[in-house]
Amino acid sequence: MAVIFSYSVKEYAHLLGMPGFSDVLLNNHFKLYQGYVKNTNLLIEKINTLSSEAKDKTPEYAELKRRFGWEFNGMRLHEYYFENLGGKSQLDPKGPLYKKIIEDFDSFELWKQDFVSTGIMRGIGWVILYQEPQSKRLLNVWINEHDVGHLSGAYPLLVMDVFEHAYFIDYQLERAKYIDNFFANINWQEVEKRFK
Repeated sequence: MAVIFSYSVKEYAHLLGMPGFSDVLLNNHFKLYQGYVKNTNLLIEKINTLSSEAKDKTPEYAELKRRFGWEFNGMRLHEYYFENLGGKSQLDPKGPLYKKIIEDFDSFELWKQDFVSTGIMRGIGWVILYQEPQSKRLLNVWINEHDVGHLSGAYPLLVMDVFEHAYFIDYQLERAKYIDNFFANINWQEVEKRFK
């Protein structure tokens, strides 16, 4: 029988009161994230139980395994998202991440324009600034669903949630205003820690 482990809900209450994000919006978003953690743990338990009962060749087992990526990535992407919020300063123009953005996008402004343009595309999902490990290039990527479209092996540096739950209470259909406030609150120190 496999060792059962579980994930703990991380606390992000320090983000309450953040400019441009109402406490109602953030508390609802925290609850959604908590659901991903709960469901990830539940799936681990159910998969382990079916495996220990030799039911690992059943359709139920297969569907739970498929669902696991959705719940786990929903949990982890929200953690990246909340952790890269709450900042009060700009990215250091003398730092290695800023220099890499200039190298790969010609300017910080062109990188930001590309990231924002990706974020305002129609649809729901995520925008992620990835560092691709083989070429070391930075890429702004649209992720349609939690478990689809990720770049294999790439490191997420900056994660922006563009599902409606991330902005609709405060901004309704004004996603661009949400993105402006997202940029005003990026915790660049956290993003720089992720940069390899």
